[in-house]
Amino acid sequence: MPDILQPLAFARGPAIKNRFALAPLTNSQSHADGTLSDDEFHWLVKRAEGGFGLTMTCAAHVQRIGQGFPGQLGVFSDQHLPGLTRLASAIKANGSMAVAQLHHAGMRSPAALIGETPVCPSDNAETGARALSTAEVEQLVEDFVAAAYRAERAGFDGVEIHGAHGYVLAQFLSPEINLRDDRYGGSPENRARIIFEIISGVRTRCRPDFSLGLRISPERFGLKLMEIQALARQVLAEGEIDYLDLSLWDYAKEPVEEEHKGRTLMSYFTELPRGEVRLGCAGKVMSGADVRACLERGMDFVFLGRAAILHHDYPMRYAADPDFTPIALPVTQAYLRQEGLGPAFVTYMQGWKGFVVEAPVTEAAE
Repeated sequence: MPDILQPLAFARGPAIKNRFALAPLTNSQSHADGTLSDDEFHWLVKRAEGGFGLTMTCAAHVQRIGQGFPGQLGVFSDQHLPGLTRLASAIKANGSMAVAQLHHAGMRSPAALIGETPVCPSDNAETGARALSTAEVEQLVEDFVAAAYRAERAGFDGVEIHGAHGYVLAQFLSPEINLRDDRYGGSPENRARIIFEIISGVRTRCRPDFSLGLRISPERFGLKLMEIQALARQVLAEGEIDYLDLSLWDYAKEPVEEEHKGRTLMSYFTELPRGEVRLGCAGKVMSGADVRACLERGMDFVFLGRAAILHHDYPMRYAADPDFTPIALPVTQAYLRQEGLGPAFVTYMQGWKGFVVEAPVTEAAE
């Protein structure tokens, strides 16, 4: 098993000083126009200060109409460059790799938030989303690539393409959602075409040593495990990305599809030849034992979400105590503020059941 506290090199871009990565986490702290706020800057830089080898932004939308939640960081306009530049510089100054995650919510963009009908690979009655034209799909590819180049100009070491969690790229992958009959629909190869075009575009436009990752989720949202495994097999074989980020919900879980139970979901990916591409995962990685279990089972590094919210200095705590276990939930609002979360982020976390201590209910005055 690789040493969690030892550096990890990638085919392109800088090595990371340890195997700890900050997962891309929704925090609702950016300004309404997608520009970086001081609260979001503070939250992210505090994780770099806390020893994370890789610090990744929240999902940053590549088109205005791709916004998925209030207070989302934007990377679709040059107006975002000053904030992104400030952020990348501060992350790197603390010895952490600076990565921006590129995102588009597709049919999951709330119409009330974006001010128009959301878009999807196909018309979607459940969400009211409309189908993208072929030309609009081509523009979407271009906007992902342009956002990657913008992140490079801002000084980031690399970007991660968000192809998970039922957002627009996962919508293309889903045979239930993607009912297109052009070159972006039909066969699994056609449904995955948009992802490979984005990867190719980033490689063409950005510098040779610009780091590129891809996040996928292997199930839910109409996805089929064997199709996602085949996608992973191809991206690993082609070697155009530097790491594959698996969002597993729970690193120890079995697949939801009955015919594939009997082994862990993770194992369907660790068994694949990976060449020089690194493999990371997220999903209930909390204790030091969890971190070691992921690496023992074939991961090269781990993405921490909830554990990183609870402890900005998790890597340092692990170095001091390999059996470190995060503070028990729920925690107070004051504790989260102490860990670098701004008011909007604390409010967002109150929506996570059992995470934040509920305020006592006071009886109304008679």
